[in-house]
Amino acid sequence: MSTPVITETDVKAAADRIGSRVRRVAVTRADADVVPGAVPNAAEVWLAYEFMQHAGSFKARGALNLAVYHLENGTMPREGIAIASGGNAAIAAAWAGRAAGIKVTVFVPETAPAVKVAKLRALGADVRLEGTVYAHALEASIKHAEATGALLSHAYDNPLIAAGAGTCAAEIREQAPDIDTVMVAVGGGGLFAGTAAAMFPHGVRVVAVEPENCRALNAALEAGGPTDVDVHSVAADALGARRVSETAHRLATNPLATSVLVTDEQIIAARAALWEDRRVLVEHGAAAALAALVSGRYSPREGERIAVVLCGANTDPSDLSH
Repeated sequence: MSTPVITETDVKAAADRIGSRVRRVAVTRADADVVPGAVPNAAEVWLAYEFMQHAGSFKARGALNLAVYHLENGTMPREGIAIASGGNAAIAAAWAGRAAGIKVTVFVPETAPAVKVAKLRALGADVRLEGTVYAHALEASIKHAEATGALLSHAYDNPLIAAGAGTCAAEIREQAPDIDTVMVAVGGGGLFAGTAAAMFPHGVRVVAVEPENCRALNAALEAGGPTDVDVHSVAADALGARRVSETAHRLATNPLATSVLVTDEQIIAARAALWEDRRVLVEHGAAAALAALVSGRYSPREGERIAVVLCGANTDPSDLSH
């Protein structure tokens, strides 16, 4: 297997770059109180409240890492940043751009949730609605960058973005140093790649969870490399990447990685359980990792110490029943 594009060294560099400017993730014990009896073999379950991060998701870390890196190195163009995203990456880029005084132009599918589009505009981003899926928005962002000279910031397939995302896992391990496993939701693979880079050197397993009908990483493992997939899920606005990054695929072939698929119904149930039992409201994509645990799609070993990352909360509370 070839060397991954990012390593723990990259994650540590990102932490040094952004550590004082992002919110340190809160980690809390959960065990069986989220869904009683759902995890009988797990001695410890921890929930990482990364949904409390600036801009509402873990993506603020990668966005800020990319922006500060280019500012420090004098490579940030006057046209600022252009990015395509289903919502969260764009919101993070808009937040980072406002914090750093950088212009940000974002391209999102017309199907992006209204709550995310509204937040983008509130952060001062130039919002462009393009097409119906992420791939359409990405194509438009590339054309814009080529025409204007803006720095193209990929939603997940960028080593600076992925390394920034990995700082969340590093903070989890600092607070729960004996964890065996970290569970994360996967769309394009940025959070998984960063988490894997931070955790694999310490022998910590990473479980990559995807909806059955948004399975870019799972399909890549099956095909032997990244491949396009159709996306259709209640969590598609956050996890609807049609192709996983090569970095994520490479890291997912490590024996410490496990790929798990969950149904939309299981995601909805996990999200509802978080609200009913903890008054924690996350978006569907953020509930996917927990869904794998409480549904039994991922069966923990006896005594396994697990951290589940709840990675975003840019959602509409009115859809809790859907």
